[in-house]
Amino acid sequence: MGLEFPNPVGLAAGLDKDAAHIDGLARLGFGFIEVGTVTPRPQPGNAKPRLFRLPESEALINRFGFNNVGVDVFLQNVARSRWRGVLGINIGKNATTPAERAVEDYEHCLEKVYSAASYVTINISSPNTAGLRALQEKEALDRLLERLAARREALSKAHGKRIPLVLKVAPDLDAGGIRAIAESVQRHRIDGVIATNTSTSRNGVENLRHANEAGGLSGTPIREPATTVLRELKKHLQICLIGAGGILSGADAAEKRAAGASLVQLYTGLIYRGPELVAECVSAFRAK
Repeated sequence: MGLEFPNPVGLAAGLDKDAAHIDGLARLGFGFIEVGTVTPRPQPGNAKPRLFRLPESEALINRFGFNNVGVDVFLQNVARSRWRGVLGINIGKNATTPAERAVEDYEHCLEKVYSAASYVTINISSPNTAGLRALQEKEALDRLLERLAARREALSKAHGKRIPLVLKVAPDLDAGGIRAIAESVQRHRIDGVIATNTSTSRNGVENLRHANEAGGLSGTPIREPATTVLRELKKHLQICLIGAGGILSGADAAEKRAAGASLVQLYTGLIYRGPELVAECVSAFRAK
């Protein structure tokens, strides 16, 4: 993507939604940090409780719903941070924005965060905003990426720098859906893909407490489906692929690398394993 990463292990979006803790998180040894998802207007997200631990499976279910302070306050937080490493900013749409106007929310956020981001992630794969995943479908995705690619070109000229665009996809895609996404990514010159977000599946957690809660499943149970999507994307794309989903050990990070990932991101693994997981994954990912 034209960026230099001190190491290949990053923090996934969703932990620091408001970009309020960048400096503290940077001290854990990450090679890059992704903050957000941020939306144009502040919103409270879904009703609590909305986060559930399934420790027997090293998993989480969340239905946060893009709770965040809105892009203006978010950028004030970014400006206050002292860290100057690779910063990804993850953008989404407000829950109250109708589907036919979703592109406007993404354009608004892209314009706002452009100068502050090392790269910008287009989040169309959270299961916790109604209708959001419909943007992964072929025609809707083409419209969205075409508009954002055009806006990026205009912003590149205005700011004198071209910021990479990254697409974050779901683990619940079939081979045909993955191929269609890859074709759209190529067509609109998107720079990277994150595989993957959380899952609507409950495979691997059946009969556990909280397993029937609505929301996205993360952690060990989605490692294989997320890696399958990553591997399938690698068949079609020669761009930067970022592996996420189910990384709870160095071996898991190495598996993502073998499947085609240039970088990896942690979230649920950090909750269960703590900061030592970062260094473990850096070592394993780099091992030949």
